[in-house]
Amino acid sequence: MYHLGVDIGASSGRHIIGWLENGVMKYEEVYRFYNGLDEVNGTLCWNTERLFSEIKAGLKKCAEVGKIPSTMAIDTWGVDFVLLDKDGKMVGNSVGYRDSRTEGYVEKTFEVMSKRKLYDITGLGTNTFNTLFQLVSLKDNHPEQLEKATDFLMIPDYFVYLLTGNKFNEYTNASTTELIDVKTNSWSDEILDTFGIKRSLFRELSMPGTKAGRLLPKVREEVGFDLDVILAASHDTASAVMAVPSNGDDVMYISSGTWSLMGIESMTPQLADICMEHSFTNEGGYDYRYRVLKNIMGLWMIQNVKKELNDKYSFAELCDMAAENGDFPSIVDAVDNRFLAPQNMTEEIKACCRDTDQPVPETVGQLTAVIYNSLAKCYADCANEIEQFTGRKYPAINIIGGGSNADYLNRITAKVSGRTVLAGPAEATAIGNLMAQLLSVGEFKDLTDARDCVIRSFDIKTYN
Repeated sequence: MYHLGVDIGASSGRHIIGWLENGVMKYEEVYRFYNGLDEVNGTLCWNTERLFSEIKAGLKKCAEVGKIPSTMAIDTWGVDFVLLDKDGKMVGNSVGYRDSRTEGYVEKTFEVMSKRKLYDITGLGTNTFNTLFQLVSLKDNHPEQLEKATDFLMIPDYFVYLLTGNKFNEYTNASTTELIDVKTNSWSDEILDTFGIKRSLFRELSMPGTKAGRLLPKVREEVGFDLDVILAASHDTASAVMAVPSNGDDVMYISSGTWSLMGIESMTPQLADICMEHSFTNEGGYDYRYRVLKNIMGLWMIQNVKKELNDKYSFAELCDMAAENGDFPSIVDAVDNRFLAPQNMTEEIKACCRDTDQPVPETVGQLTAVIYNSLAKCYADCANEIEQFTGRKYPAINIIGGGSNADYLNRITAKVSGRTVLAGPAEATAIGNLMAQLLSVGEFKDLTDARDCVIRSFDIKTYN
């Protein structure tokens, strides 16, 4: 029996077919497509129409390769959303989190409700792109859109709606909005009332593994078959964390991709002052686990530099050049918002080095060394902060996702942090997406059973 994980990141999407064979998980990528923000009248937006066309194209590809799935699920990034009117049509555009519309709105929001109170309610770190700040900005600048809207759907919820005609608010993605009460795991009436956001826009939260429905007749006719659509842990990091290859209690992870999300899994939220001061966020995970983590800029920095070099070098080549220039001394702060959406990443890194009186990288190797060394330093700092607020020692860091292939970054992270690095699996997000489906149909009995399968199924590389 085949299952399909549709994993859409900020820069690309992929369709991964998975199945169990003699107790081992197997998977195969059948389709891949580009993603990115488009500028629409000066605003950075997601082209949801094109993305849905790609989802259907990937479904057709499954039939072409002779592996028709019985279930599918979709995961994407967090915080971004779609508003629908009473006829189920989009209201406005789906604005991307790197757009500048939230500029100044963190401070404006804190004037209405203090940072401490917001953190006590939601457990979310202050990120300028959080959905709350997007909605407060929208209410100020386009109130007519919120007035017209009858439904609020996160991006993967919207694609589930287009596939099945059914509307859901999936828990893990909703937990990134700064609208959820972290203690009750439901929408916060206090926050919605305080900021004048209609409660009627939101549905009761649905958990990963929920069966969303079968394909709409028009979709079924277009792709050539039918299946059950299941809710994944639809925030991509929540799916990735499901696939951390460990059932231990001392697990620290980095979900390494466009973003580096570094943290631990906890059965209770962590709301201490130190967590708020260091911008740790308490996001939802599978089965009401909390992902206590920090957003670090991640491979977004190297992705931009690669593009600015006209893709002359592969990521592996850039990583090798960083290793050759590993003693270049300059370090930048990889959580600084100046790297969120700069006009030119290369020039921004150079400017940051000048601003901090450090040597300015002149060669590609020096530039990539600054990025990778800075990420490793940030990982080490974050690990120390986690140990500080948990009062526990974490001897290893599990790096999952595409960034687990970055050999030099893994080596320097082990060295700088003084911890063992366990790298892999690289397709953790898609694997976690598939795990939610396999759990839903009863092929795994629980998350421990599913993680045992991951440990059996994938090679993990160790860096001492």
